[in-house]
Amino acid sequence: MNWVPPAGFETAVMLGVLAVALLFKPWLPLAHRPLQSPWLGCVALLPFVWWTEHLLPNGMALHVTGACLLVLMFGWPLAMWTLLPIAAGASYIHRPMWPELDTLAIHVVWMGMLPATLALGIGLLIRRWLPHHLFVYILGRGFFTTALSVTLSGALALAVGHKPDTLRADEWMLAYWLLGWGEAVSTGMLTAIFVAFLPDWLLTYSDGRYLPGASRKGR
Repeated sequence: MNWVPPAGFETAVMLGVLAVALLFKPWLPLAHRPLQSPWLGCVALLPFVWWTEHLLPNGMALHVTGACLLVLMFGWPLAMWTLLPIAAGASYIHRPMWPELDTLAIHVVWMGMLPATLALGIGLLIRRWLPHHLFVYILGRGFFTTALSVTLSGALALAVGHKPDTLRADEWMLAYWLLGWGEAVSTGMLTAIFVAFLPDWLLTYSDGRYLPGASRKGR
């Protein structure tokens, strides 16, 4: 029997995650000037990407989120807080009014916070157990971690009944599987571009750790 979360569960989770993230001073990465412009760009552009969920039929609220990329670029604490204005902006684009807190929380938790937190955990395991190599970072943390995190998020959502009745379980998991690989392609591609041309846009990357022979930057 599937466990069904009580009313307000996602709101409590969202507020709890934001509180935990606040302990790690999420504003500190923005003191690094090269991260300020890309962060503002994400806040301005990603709401339009999140809004595309309204183009899908059958109540399937799925879309590319950029959540895993936000973790790589800005770290987990700032990524958690960044998801809030992104989701609120997407809701406002669809309907120009302040969204209900519970509705906003459901979207933020399942589409943003959960895959981003899974990506953090898997990424830390990769950093701990795999060689510190450029392609391990790009393919491991940028590509495969994203695909796995999104797919696992879909499985967890299915387990707690967070699935519209218009979809079968196999359709739901197929959608998340395809979404995971789509998100992985975009995240992996942008990670590779940033590593090559804009490494300062990635808080979790440093030449000293991932390029053999390079001087450590201690990032």
